[in-house]
Amino acid sequence: MRTALVIGTGLIGTSAALALAGRGVVVHLADHDPEQARTAAALGAGTDEAPDGPVDLAIIAAPPAHVAGVLADAMRRGAARGYLDVASVKGGPRRELEALGLDLSSYIGTHPMSGREKSGPLAASADLFEGRPWVLTPTRDTDTEVLNLALELVSHCRAVPVVMDADAHDRAVALVSHMPHLMSSMVAARLENAEETAVRLCGQGIRDVTRIAASDPGMWIDILSANPGPVADLLTDVATDLEETVRALRALQSSDEDKRLEGTSGIQGVLRRGNAGQVRVPGKHGAAPRIYEVVAVLIDDQPGQLARIFADAGLAGVNIEDVRIEHATGQQAGLVQLMVEPKAAPVLSAALRERGWAIRQ
Repeated sequence: MRTALVIGTGLIGTSAALALAGRGVVVHLADHDPEQARTAAALGAGTDEAPDGPVDLAIIAAPPAHVAGVLADAMRRGAARGYLDVASVKGGPRRELEALGLDLSSYIGTHPMSGREKSGPLAASADLFEGRPWVLTPTRDTDTEVLNLALELVSHCRAVPVVMDADAHDRAVALVSHMPHLMSSMVAARLENAEETAVRLCGQGIRDVTRIAASDPGMWIDILSANPGPVADLLTDVATDLEETVRALRALQSSDEDKRLEGTSGIQGVLRRGNAGQVRVPGKHGAAPRIYEVVAVLIDDQPGQLARIFADAGLAGVNIEDVRIEHATGQQAGLVQLMVEPKAAPVLSAALRERGWAIRQ
């Protein structure tokens, strides 16, 4: 691939353009908002000048509701040898294109499974997709050349290609992305009118659950409007679980011992099912999840503190597998949780204590 056209310079489009430009591909940028394309160009994602002729690959990074229209326009004017979109829903746009009577041999639907709570070109990053799954949904009509161009794009973005059926993809993202986003928003909505004294007690747990609720509502209306059925089916199942959980909690309030036992059994059931589901979430680098020991270090909120901890861990010969930071409410301090292999935990704890760090037991 020597040339590409990215239509839609939001987070995903600009990130892909940055990755391609970094690999020497000549990238042309287009957007319904010319100022946004100019911003992406200023970031080094390419040029906002139109190409002289057909490019090798056109990447459509428009919202799901507009993908078919933008693609149809690009295909009719012969903008590229191959076309793909990066929308988060795959079945609907393809059916719209088929209804328009277009030759889809030069098109493949794709979806990079990566993103951020922020949108727009200023939130973009060339390494946004690194190590993340990138779904490809070829059909029997898809030209081999187009599939190879898509694989080349995935490689340039350092993502991991995953081939799926379009409708299977839509059911999958409803489960692992769309439904969880709505659940996060519903939990966060409980905080809107909560008393300030309650909100000040927020810890890492509520931050983890509500993090994705900060995303742009307009963008999510576009996504959910393109995949409402599978998401509604999942929420129906969640609603059944909620009703059963509420009944179990009410039973725990009863003075009747048998009802309390019934309530305990119900709560244990949903918690254990949660345990069983959580362990199926892929761990580091997509491998099976692993159990790490946590070494908790108290730090002041000052420049260089994290760098010192990582440097001291390196001197101790310990690899930090993951890290979390919990900030103390109302204080310029925090708790850094370093996840390490179990056998490395005592080594790291001893080394950090020796270097003056306060280790929380």
